[in-house]
Amino acid sequence: MVSVSGVFRPRPTYLHNTNLDLNSVQELPDSHIWPALDAEASGNLTCVESMPVIDLADPDVVGRMGHASETWGGFHVTGHGVPLGLIDRLESQVCRLFSLPREQKLNAARVPNSFNGYGQVPIAAFFEKSLWSEGCTITDSPVNWASRLWPDDYIEFCDVMEEYKKEMKALCVRIMWLMLASLGITKKDLDWAGPNGDFDGSWTTLQLNWYPPCPDPNRAIGLVAHSDSPILTVLYPSSTSGLQVLREHGTQAHWVTIGPVPDSFVVNVGDLLQILTNGRFRAPLHRAIVNRTHHRLSVPIFIGPPKDALITPLSKLVSADRPQLYRAVTWDEYLGIKRKYFQDALAVVSLRAPMDEPSNVSDHGSLESG
Repeated sequence: MVSVSGVFRPRPTYLHNTNLDLNSVQELPDSHIWPALDAEASGNLTCVESMPVIDLADPDVVGRMGHASETWGGFHVTGHGVPLGLIDRLESQVCRLFSLPREQKLNAARVPNSFNGYGQVPIAAFFEKSLWSEGCTITDSPVNWASRLWPDDYIEFCDVMEEYKKEMKALCVRIMWLMLASLGITKKDLDWAGPNGDFDGSWTTLQLNWYPPCPDPNRAIGLVAHSDSPILTVLYPSSTSGLQVLREHGTQAHWVTIGPVPDSFVVNVGDLLQILTNGRFRAPLHRAIVNRTHHRLSVPIFIGPPKDALITPLSKLVSADRPQLYRAVTWDEYLGIKRKYFQDALAVVSLRAPMDEPSNVSDHGSLESG
């Protein structure tokens, strides 16, 4: 039997300079230059396709979500019912946060072993070069670190984040069940989703991402190619384009720029949902490119199961024609695997015997065949 350590190598990790103020940089520093992006980041290797747009009021919403989840790994969703006024307040507060002086934002910097607060996204540590972006993570109440940013004026920020997170969790749950219904999965099939199927006790995190204007966007990257670890991601994108999804056509792969759709969210399948559906739904590789003249923001909410819930392919989706593809894994265990192996994490929990190095994402974000 081939051991995991004999096939998969842990990714090295890097420390980055967190004191650089991206808003004041006039020339791209060497620490942020990704030379292999010269063609890709400018869009020369992209193709013209449109991610499916699905209205929740569509009579065929279940079928369309299922098809999009199998072919794209995601879709735009409209008719979601989230108040537009709340979205406006969210964007206003995100801009308020990231417009602060760098020194002030560092007052809310994440402490060791904590996901809460200001700092680059965790996957930045896997790459020698730095990302052209800033981030802020909210896994529980933001009061502790928000009060260090605005000692006398933090309540509105916290209230907006809490209201938005509550509204979005309900939307995530609704979308999740519609997607699973396309595969014949019901609430009785997921005991960890709770007796009412409301994912009570589930894990939710709000991520605020900020991409300032970049003096040389062809050689910088806002967020390197990756798939999302949890069950589901529902993302609010600003009106400036920057999100790209990798689309594979046979042996060819192209980046597709996801243009803005008014009053919509972008839904992405996560790694755990790929495991749960026995590979029927695919967690897409995606990344964020940057812009020379405009800033861009995005706010994804991630939803995962309780930390100790056992995630395994659903029995309804396992058959002689489609054998079980992944072993059972808890959310907590999978997070540990992802932190160690990054984009090899799904291959690590695969039941298919590894014959060679797995497909991986190179430092410039394109697919490499193993």
